[in-house]
Amino acid sequence: MTFTDHRCPPRSAFGRCRIRVWMLFNYGNLRIEMATGTPTNGPDDAALSSDSGTEEVRLEQFQYDDGIVRLFATATIVWGIVATLVGLIVAVLLVLPSITGGLPWFSFARLRPLHTNAAIFAFAGNGIFAAVYYSTQRLCKARMWSDVLSRLHFWGWQLVIVLAAITLPLGITQSREYAELEWPIDLLIAVVWLFIFGGNFLMTLIKRRERHMYVALWFYIATIVTVALLHVFNNLVIPAGWFKGYSVYAGVQDAFMQWWYGHNAVAFFLTTPFLGLMYYFLPKAAERPVFSYKLSIIHFWSLVFIYIWAGPHHLHYTALPEWASTLGMLFSLMLWMPSWGGMINGLLTLRGAWHKVAADPVLKFFVVGVTFYGMSTFEGPMLSIKSINAFTHYTDWTIAHVHAGALGWNGFMVFGMLYWLLPRLFQTKMWSDKLVSLHFWTGTIGILLYIIPIYAAGLMQGWMWRAMDDTGHLMYPDFIETTQSIVPLWWLRVVGGVLYVSGMLMLGINSMMTWMGRPAEYENPVHTAPRLTKTYVDHTPTPTSAIDGAPVLELGKKVSVWSQMGWHRRWERLPVRFTVFTTIAVVVATLFEVIPTFLIRSNVPTIATVKPYTPLELAGRHIFVSEGCYNCHSQMIRPIVSETKRYGEYSKPGEFIYDRPFQWGSRRIGPDLAREGGKQSSFWHWTHFENPENVSPGSVMPDYGHLLTEDMNYDAIAPHVKVAAYLGAEYTDEELNNTAEVAYKQAEYIAADIVAQGGPAKAYEKQAVALIAYLQRVGVDLFATEEPAAEETAEPADTDTESSEETAEPAVEEAAQAEHGDGPNQDAFVVN
Repeated sequence: MTFTDHRCPPRSAFGRCRIRVWMLFNYGNLRIEMATGTPTNGPDDAALSSDSGTEEVRLEQFQYDDGIVRLFATATIVWGIVATLVGLIVAVLLVLPSITGGLPWFSFARLRPLHTNAAIFAFAGNGIFAAVYYSTQRLCKARMWSDVLSRLHFWGWQLVIVLAAITLPLGITQSREYAELEWPIDLLIAVVWLFIFGGNFLMTLIKRRERHMYVALWFYIATIVTVALLHVFNNLVIPAGWFKGYSVYAGVQDAFMQWWYGHNAVAFFLTTPFLGLMYYFLPKAAERPVFSYKLSIIHFWSLVFIYIWAGPHHLHYTALPEWASTLGMLFSLMLWMPSWGGMINGLLTLRGAWHKVAADPVLKFFVVGVTFYGMSTFEGPMLSIKSINAFTHYTDWTIAHVHAGALGWNGFMVFGMLYWLLPRLFQTKMWSDKLVSLHFWTGTIGILLYIIPIYAAGLMQGWMWRAMDDTGHLMYPDFIETTQSIVPLWWLRVVGGVLYVSGMLMLGINSMMTWMGRPAEYENPVHTAPRLTKTYVDHTPTPTSAIDGAPVLELGKKVSVWSQMGWHRRWERLPVRFTVFTTIAVVVATLFEVIPTFLIRSNVPTIATVKPYTPLELAGRHIFVSEGCYNCHSQMIRPIVSETKRYGEYSKPGEFIYDRPFQWGSRRIGPDLAREGGKQSSFWHWTHFENPENVSPGSVMPDYGHLLTEDMNYDAIAPHVKVAAYLGAEYTDEELNNTAEVAYKQAEYIAADIVAQGGPAKAYEKQAVALIAYLQRVGVDLFATEEPAAEETAEPADTDTESSEETAEPAVEEAAQAEHGDGPNQDAFVVN
């Protein structure tokens, strides 16, 4: 049992009140310490008596702002229903692509990013804010610094969500996973997140009445700082209009930045704030202190430093430099340890309270949520291993992995928090405890019915894509064979989705009925706590080594003292310094990867024959991005023999220097398009847009008939070309000054080709022609012949593939060797 030396409060009428407060708080601390044998650092633990010195301790009265928590909790439920319902619609569209009658706004490719954004930023985001606003006030013993900023945050964030819901179905997108929103909305997000939310949170920490910051606050700090950093640097663009911006990064560097953002958006938006939620609400619900204070320190700092390195593991065997993806893999493997440290800390907090789990559905939600966190954080490092990633990447296995974390970890933690919060927020009993339990079981079965078939689908895809017969030929050369074999599994996912959405509706009904039973006027009790003094005297005894007097080196004794982590207790009193240290940990880890990727020229060898897209092709690429084609098609052939046999020569880093944004994709619902140029006739593409099954029987691609009927606006191409030129693409004066005419001439040439093959007249007027121009260009530059300079005389270049590869400024050979060691010999790599 430990005691702290406390200064006795003065004896006066005011002093007697302070004595009662002092006894109340310190009796609570003493009681918990006697039960656990260690000083507590649980939610709401008082450090009242730690303020000592010559300054007068002043008691202050305050009230918590639970109104903002009610707003965010309500938004969480509403957007949760919307997000899961859109996800269910997307799942149905995957197996019934024609169900919407060809309406472009409701295609799978346009709605999928709407679903992901709604699930992450609307449902999980509002849930995070509800948790932060409720717990921060109580951990700091202070009302949020500004009620105005709190409301601006709420309405500003809802505006962002509504703008996303409008723009994404309209095809206004950056096509960057989890960062699809265009630049005006990105600016709004930066202001709302960093200045309004972040400023309000930090000022609340500074004005707090609790000296030490509890562990949940550490994770909130890391979330705010890192998400702001990720968002700003990943979304640096040059606008080409109000609805389109082009990334300052291109190709390999763009891919690196996107997955530095994409992986860490999962880390610092879907992990760290939920760990803060876990550290506050799980002990509250279990009425037990956190299992280990030291483990929480190790968990926090190792997670913050290691997580930021792991993004490149999403790009194994792509054109990303080998060293970068290897580094990402190594740090991903190390990430397993701190992640499971957090899981263990959460589950062992329930020691002595497991009998409550059987009866309390709130604890059931928390236990399953933390368990899914452990499963996901084991599976993530496993999938980062190169040999495993080569098999699972681009398959549905990744989809199952992501949804196990999102539905199980994020979803169930939010549900547990809401069911614990709602009776306290609405100051009445939960309307139906049975409905809470029914939601738990329905949601759990729904998750299993969702992820198990999709794991199976991923395995089938991986095996079928790589299967070869005894003669060395692909057993399933037609990509659609694989797709059709997993359609029944996609139907099972629909069933799981129906169950999960049903659980969301139960939550909505239960919360609405609970709200209707609220009192006529909410109680808003007045709390009292002493104001923090400017000076602070720490009366904690100087730590001593447990091995004093033992025959060991002084260094060992110092390490023993350091391991008691008294130094960290000092950091917990200094929110600004703690924030700076967290920022440094994130920035230092980032710079180790960013600087070589951007400054070492050999990381992205150039290829002389790779030229900028023509104005019409650039417009077609814009249409490709707007339609969300990256959601189903990749443009990255890896040096794996089955892929090179199926698609052609593997991709080289120098091929993508004009790709803004990159289009490597993360899933293959359809075949890879990296070598699509010249494979099919222009009329074939026209027919494919009109009705995919006419040329690809069994295809799950929806028709894009609107591209055949909507007119092409040639005058709108010029801003795109000018931005591309500003970012380094070389265009002639004719292309810059007469963009529309140049694009129109190329469109007429393609349209004449379509007519010659039996297609309709005047195809040059339609958007489909621009998209066809882009598809016919993709991947052909690698095999082009470099034209000799005008003043030089040279022999005519051979046009066959082998000689053209040698002609392009050692281009292909050097690029291949720089990225894949032995170049084309790497094609021998096979996943068994």
